[in-house]
Amino acid sequence: MPKCAFLTIKDLSDFECYDDKLISPMNQNGWECEFVAWDDSNVDWNNFDLIIIRSTWDYQGRIKEFLEVLENINSSNCILENSLELVKWNIDKSYLKELSKKGIQIVPSLFYDNYSKKILNDSFSFFSTTKLIIKPAISANADDTFIINKKNLEKISIMLEKTFADRKFIIQPFIDNIISEGEYSLIFFEDTHSHTLIKKPKSGDFRVQEEHGGILSIVEKPDIKMLNEAKKVLNNLPYKSLYSRIDFVRKEEIFLLMEVELIEPSLYFNLDPSSPEKFASIINKKFQK
Repeated sequence: MPKCAFLTIKDLSDFECYDDKLISPMNQNGWECEFVAWDDSNVDWNNFDLIIIRSTWDYQGRIKEFLEVLENINSSNCILENSLELVKWNIDKSYLKELSKKGIQIVPSLFYDNYSKKILNDSFSFFSTTKLIIKPAISANADDTFIINKKNLEKISIMLEKTFADRKFIIQPFIDNIISEGEYSLIFFEDTHSHTLIKKPKSGDFRVQEEHGGILSIVEKPDIKMLNEAKKVLNNLPYKSLYSRIDFVRKEEIFLLMEVELIEPSLYFNLDPSSPEKFASIINKKFQK
């Protein structure tokens, strides 16, 4: 019986995770599965046939260590998904610049290596907006993401300077539809669309993650234009993906790409009861020996 490990973290108590729903359909397809903390130094990766990166939601503060572990897995006898090459491409959000050059409409973005308050002040004029988002180029779960206006800039300027002193970051205009409509997430297994959800922040917040009080619901009939944009994104990835989550926000009638999540996105198996079986079936077809 082939063995599969789902990479996770040692303590998921602060997170909402639904990957346990994969165990039963994977077992039914003849796979032995277990959850393994990515930073468990006692693991012999050669004991597995397949490693799937899942809920590794603390890697962003330990990038070098995380990539070293993935390198070790990649050098073992097992298969790593998504691939190490795709992880390295996706781990820094500057990939958005590359996709933009290929005709993908992204949320307007400025990318910087060094922080200064002048950069933020100039960005209000550059985007002709009164509200900005600043976030690290490498991040997860909306960590160290701030909404900025000219009134609160002075109050949090010192904190921003400390947060981004030695980190690359992105500045974007805040898209009001995040509040009024929400953020769309399209889940794909390989090139096949599985399900779509919409995520809205709780009152008084802008973050859509469940851990921050976001409200999630399934979208029964995704807009065909959004689906086509998502497929265009997939077609422009440098490597094939086993799984992906593609996040959009609508501005007027245009769907703007926010992020392409290819490393450890929640795939929200809880919102589509058929999705665990779909994913397990694709895994079995692709990797069963």
